[in-house]
Amino acid sequence: MAALLEVEGLVKSFGPVDVLHGVDLALSAGEVLAVVGDNGAGKSTLIKHIAGVYRPDAGEIRLEGRPVRLETPGKARELGVETVYQDLALADELSVGANIFLGREPVRRFLGLIPVIDKTRIKNETDALLARIESRIPRKARTVSRLSGGQRQAVSIARALYWQAKVVIMDEPTAALAVMEREHVIGLARRLAAEGAGVIYIGHNLIEILEVADRVSVMYRGRIVHVTNAKETTQQELIKYMTGFTEAAN
Repeated sequence: MAALLEVEGLVKSFGPVDVLHGVDLALSAGEVLAVVGDNGAGKSTLIKHIAGVYRPDAGEIRLEGRPVRLETPGKARELGVETVYQDLALADELSVGANIFLGREPVRRFLGLIPVIDKTRIKNETDALLARIESRIPRKARTVSRLSGGQRQAVSIARALYWQAKVVIMDEPTAALAVMEREHVIGLARRLAAEGAGVIYIGHNLIEILEVADRVSVMYRGRIVHVTNAKETTQQELIKYMTGFTEAAN
């Protein structure tokens, strides 16, 4: 299967500190690829390149076979890369619908001349979208500030679904969530993949990783050191690569 997203030879340093050392990564449409590694392994730096936050010192990122310059998060979003951050980057005082359409609001013409935001369309399409993902978001919640962590994650994921994102980065999406909310978010990650998106899933909980992922890439000291099918590995094997035990054994 041809890769949807390819990262080749990615290098990044911050001053004298070398963070990424020629990282290669491939993601297919319809799969959940988990990226794991200990703190400082380079996971966050890697995904911030794909999300348009950082620019690489060397290397290339290709989307659907074409080299792309992801110079800003806005540019990445235009090209179909959405990010669900662990810090829940939503506009707290806006409604669920306003967050889903933020920056891309539908417009209608008042009196056939004056452009105004089409709030009725936003409400109707938001209601349909939340029903589609079987969201537990209460209709009475006027702003996302009143939502639980899991409900807020559902808003971010719903946004990616609505805009038919090609690549969705999920950065620690279940951190600090209750068990039931965690299961719902995992289900939404699988839903994104089932609808054709490629999902990059960052996490520390290896039980969760093996539940949600199709493949797992392990990072260690700024490199991808191991890639495996989730069904063909164990927590113990992943930990060996995450801690450099295999390098020490060699």
